[in-house]
This record gives sequence, structure tokens and C-alpha cells, in this order.
Amino acid sequence: MSAQKVTLSKEFLARQQSRLVALRATLLGREESTIANEVSDQEQHGSEAEEFEDAAQAMAQKEINQGLRNAIDQRISDIERALQKIEDGTYGISDESGEPIPLERLEAVPEAVLTVEEQEMRDTGK
Repeated sequence: MSAQKVTLSKEFLARQQSRLVALRATLLGREESTIANEVSDQEQHGSEAEEFEDAAQAMAQKEINQGLRNAIDQRISDIERALQKIEDGTYGISDESGEPIPLERLEAVPEAVLTVEEQEMRDTGK
């Protein structure tokens, strides 16, 4: 792993930090909303007699919700890591290879802690 130095302006870092904090708040709000909706559905329909199809739909919806929660949890984790990297002075450097993350990627995905190629490998489980 070659730890390279990336020079990013203080203004860019401050803007990214603001974006990351706002994104984290938005994602946390979505996760709470998803959980609240599940609880509400259970409270409204929990004691009703269920048909087989209802149970299948409910299971499918739970799987979808869990997938969404997992994706949100990963993004929140990446946001937390990116915020820590700003504090440490390592923002813009890949956690995996130590290579610089292109500025365009950081602007598009402020929570990026990996290069595009590394992210694709993580997403595909390779």
C-alpha cells in the first residue's frame, strides 16, 4: 500500500464535510422512517388473519427493507470514515490501496473511501 499525498483545498474539504454531514442526516432519517413504517404496519395489521400470499408479500418486503438498511448502513459507515479522513488529513486517499481518489469521484460521491475499481470489487464481493 503506497500512501500518497493528495492536496485538496481547505474550501473543498469544508464543502465536502458539510455535504457529508447533511448526507448522513438524510440517510439516518430514511432508516428511521423505514423502521417506523415496519412497526406501524405490524401494529396495524399484526392481529389480522393472514393469507399465504400476505405472508409471502410481507417476507419479500422485509427482505427489501433489510437490503435497503444494509445499503444505508454501508453508506453511513463510509460517510463516518470519510469524515474521519478529513480530520486525519487523508481524505482523497483510498483506504485499500493508498492511491489517490480522483477529484471527480469525490465530488460525485463525497463518501468515497475507495477508487472506482476497488468499490466495484467490494460491491461484487470479490
